[in-house]
Amino acid sequence: MAAPALIGLALLSTVVSTVWKGLPALSHLNFFTDDMAGVRAEDPFTRGGIAHAILGTVIEVCIAVAIAMPLGLATAVYISEVGGKGAVLVRTVVEAMTALPSIVAGLFIYSIWIVSLGMETSGLAASLALAVMALPIMARASEVVLRVVPNGLREASYALGAGRWQTVWKVVLPTARPGLATALILGVARAVGETSPLLLTSGASTFFNADPLHDPMNSLPLFVYSAVTTGSPQMEQRAYAGAAVLLVVVLSLFLLARVAARGRKNR
Repeated sequence: MAAPALIGLALLSTVVSTVWKGLPALSHLNFFTDDMAGVRAEDPFTRGGIAHAILGTVIEVCIAVAIAMPLGLATAVYISEVGGKGAVLVRTVVEAMTALPSIVAGLFIYSIWIVSLGMETSGLAASLALAVMALPIMARASEVVLRVVPNGLREASYALGAGRWQTVWKVVLPTARPGLATALILGVARAVGETSPLLLTSGASTFFNADPLHDPMNSLPLFVYSAVTTGSPQMEQRAYAGAAVLLVVVLSLFLLARVAARGRKNR
């Protein structure tokens, strides 16, 4: 009991201290509705905000999840349902990618997408880097979930004349749906808080940009990093406020995923 209580206390103190230090900025409505275009570091909190960073985070993470989740699920199905020597190789690669430093993912997309292909820094480039980070997490977690599905369900499906892919689509995946939602949460949690891949791929901006294909696109982690490195006390408070908002975003995604998984399970 002491260890979980200690971990919970450390987590609570982190959240409380982050919110407390960012409270001067959080108390102004414009912080959530404005961008930082034309705002100087010493300007009061009544000017500027992180709406552009919130929009960028949502766009980048949604694109990354749309890329990583289908690939991760397909990888998990191949490993757990098909098997063979190829599955062993794929599992080894996935496990190795799980420990991949985030800066390496950023360098990979930077060298291929930006340097070799000549594309510009953009939200799409950042999304590709985040997808590289989220893919092994989703694949590994999905594989574990699929292996938990009882073999008796598969055997019953085969006994009724269903093929392998019919069994996977109509029996295995629906049974594992709540666990797959957890895999999605883990992938989103890994992607939404990454900073180092964004430094190389997205570029930094102070204005709204809803086009992931062109121009730099800011995000909450990148905003926090940029604000802290300015050395301005006011910008540091904005950074803590942005980190507090990032915590809320992650918690909201977690709750939405759990509610959706529970609703589907009940149906």
